[in-house]
Amino acid sequence: MSVANAPETTAVGFAPEERDYSLSTRQARLKWVVVVSSDLPPGRAANAAICAAAPTAASVPGLLGAEAADARGAVHPGLPWAGCSVLVADPATLRAIRAKAVSRTDTFVADVPVAAQSTRVYSDFIAAVGESLTEDIDYCAVSIVGPRNRVDKIVGKLPLMP
Repeated sequence: MSVANAPETTAVGFAPEERDYSLSTRQARLKWVVVVSSDLPPGRAANAAICAAAPTAASVPGLLGAEAADARGAVHPGLPWAGCSVLVADPATLRAIRAKAVSRTDTFVADVPVAAQSTRVYSDFIAAVGESLTEDIDYCAVSIVGPRNRVDKIVGKLPLMP
């Protein structure tokens, strides 16, 4: 998994005063999408989406909402208050979407190269990615957070994952 446009190079996230849990997800300034390869079987698609979401949630400030306590007081961790759509695209489109997203300084991008699902040792994954040119890497999933209108332009009218 790799992260492009990480917080060190761009400030993508929600400031504390922007977090309004009473708003519709469509009213949030930033949009979060995870695009998964349509070639993956369901289990691998779910794995790829989760693996792309993990670094996104960890790296984009304010993406997760506050904890929620139920009627008995049990606490449930915060979820993405601004929502997250999981979409599908064929591998070539997925690669093109990633390229468009990483070219923008106002987007955060985390990706899951195919090597992530074909290796079991993390150092082997790092080596496999390191031996590949960016334009030759195929992806299982790409997670993008950025201004709503820009993310919409990048992903177009991709369908939701079935």
